Amino acid sequence: MEKGKFYTSVHLDESLCKGCINCIKRCPTQAIRVRNGKAVITKEFCIDCGECIRICPHHAKLAAYDTLDVMKNYKYTVALPAPSLYGQFNNLDDVNIVLTALKKMGFDDVYEVSGAAELVSEISRDYVSRHKEGWPYISTACPSVVRLIRVRFPNLIEHLLPVQAPIDLAAELARKKAVEDTGLNPDEIGIIFISPCPAKVTAVKTPLGITHSEVDAVLAIKDVYPKLLPFMKEAASEPENLAISGKIGISWGGSGGEAGGLLTDSYLAADGIENVIRVLEDLEDQKFAKLEFIELNACSGGCVGGVLTVENPYVAKVKLKRLRKYMPVACNHLASAGEVNGYWTEGVEYVPVFKLGENMKESIAMMNQVDVLCEKFPGLDCGSCGAPTCRALAEDIVRGVANERDCIHILREYIHKISDEISMLDTGRKNS
Repeated sequence: MEKGKFYTSVHLDESLCKGCINCIKRCPTQAIRVRNGKAVITKEFCIDCGECIRICPHHAKLAAYDTLDVMKNYKYTVALPAPSLYGQFNNLDDVNIVLTALKKMGFDDVYEVSGAAELVSEISRDYVSRHKEGWPYISTACPSVVRLIRVRFPNLIEHLLPVQAPIDLAAELARKKAVEDTGLNPDEIGIIFISPCPAKVTAVKTPLGITHSEVDAVLAIKDVYPKLLPFMKEAASEPENLAISGKIGISWGGSGGEAGGLLTDSYLAADGIENVIRVLEDLEDQKFAKLEFIELNACSGGCVGGVLTVENPYVAKVKLKRLRKYMPVACNHLASAGEVNGYWTEGVEYVPVFKLGENMKESIAMMNQVDVLCEKFPGLDCGSCGAPTCRALAEDIVRGVANERDCIHILREYIHKISDEISMLDTGRKNS
């Protein structure tokens, strides 16, 4: 992906879109407008949180991801199951059943993302303890949160924890293991992530913090789930011993799991995009100076709440809690993992997509225009204009992509004015 370009995995099926305003009201970054009766997504504003997919009653918002046929593109495939996958199944008491079923389904090997998550937890503990000047550090495991900070909260970029997400570290370790096991060239091996959300797809296509993701393809949990069930019945009688993670790794599937892995009480964990934004706004106001770590998940419940899952997120969290009950605390440690870097290789930069002008002077002038326009509008934020708020419409007008008469109240006044003028002309003609 060319640098500077914006990729979004969330897209619109125009044939299904009815032009309702559910999505524009739900989008946390005001990335959606309704124009000419159809929703339009502004890629620069979109953070791939999937809220529009969740709220759309017509299923017109979709996520781009790979199909199961992608497995045929490689000589050897390795499945990377997200920890949230385990929370989708009823009465699961052994993750080896799921892992064995994945192999029966067609994968040559599996590598738990939760295993890499335990290494990330250890790397994070070390970094946070050695760099106290950056407290509180913000988790970078949720791509939507990182992208939100990059475009909306530039002052918080320095608080981002510069550690790879578990998916990226797992992919790197899985490919290394596969090459050693098979002797194949790295490009003949397909590392395939089974994802709970569209944000992970975007993180693979256009990663932040690293130059390249080792993940070759991304499948949706909701696609894998029904295919996996019959193989799980077969695997239940004699599962292979494939699991490589314990409580810490499995806990990453739900909100609070990553923070718990840091083994500190000085943390805050928030989930749900509205709560995330509220925490980030308070953090900008320096309300959390005494905290060491802040875990933020765009989806309610954490990764188990992703729009590509099948189970109620809070039910899935309970299932994960039961599943990990008799597990060891952790099965992965840096001391025995070999050579592991785990840190970002490049920084994240502020991308001012929401700015109005090219420079400070122009921006201030345009903001003044926005304020003047807002005084004209009724302030109802009804969404009938196709923008989520009156202020968003004013900004669109100043940007040159909308006009005042998109507001039905302004349009009504204009029609009444024209009607009165026509009536006056007709009266004048009759009198003459």
